Amino acid sequence: MSESPPAVMKAEQILGLLPHRYPFLLIDRVLELTDERVLCLKNVTFNEPYFQGHFPGVPVMPGVLQIEAMAQAGGILASKAVEFDPTTHVMLFMAIDAVKFRKAVTPGDQLFIEVVPLRKGKIFKMKGEIKVAGNVVSSAEFLAGLAEKSKVA
Repeated sequence: MSESPPAVMKAEQILGLLPHRYPFLLIDRVLELTDERVLCLKNVTFNEPYFQGHFPGVPVMPGVLQIEAMAQAGGILASKAVEFDPTTHVMLFMAIDAVKFRKAVTPGDQLFIEVVPLRKGKIFKMKGEIKVAGNVVSSAEFLAGLAEKSKVA
């Protein structure tokens, strides 16, 4: 049985960076974080709330949640690249392109979510890829932008 590398960030630190909370926080651990890459882990369990309805008898993680996991990982990566105060700012998802789903994600899978920057700045362009057991299950390119929380709502 192979083990995941040790965590660079655990849940408590992730909660300090991202505004997401259960059941919408889709990052369990950050395994690697540099200026040029973030690698995150999501353990998919049968207890995930969406499996009740997607789909009964054939549990499949929705593709849109895989994209959201990439976006959350991208938010962590962007927070390292720009001055970012999570109490006053939030990274917002702006656009998505080149989305591909190659294999269903099911309970018991470990998602290794890798995001790299294609362009940095107030608006980031990033590329994300999710692997299970070394095989790519989904990928996408997306834009995210830094915004003041007071101007979002």
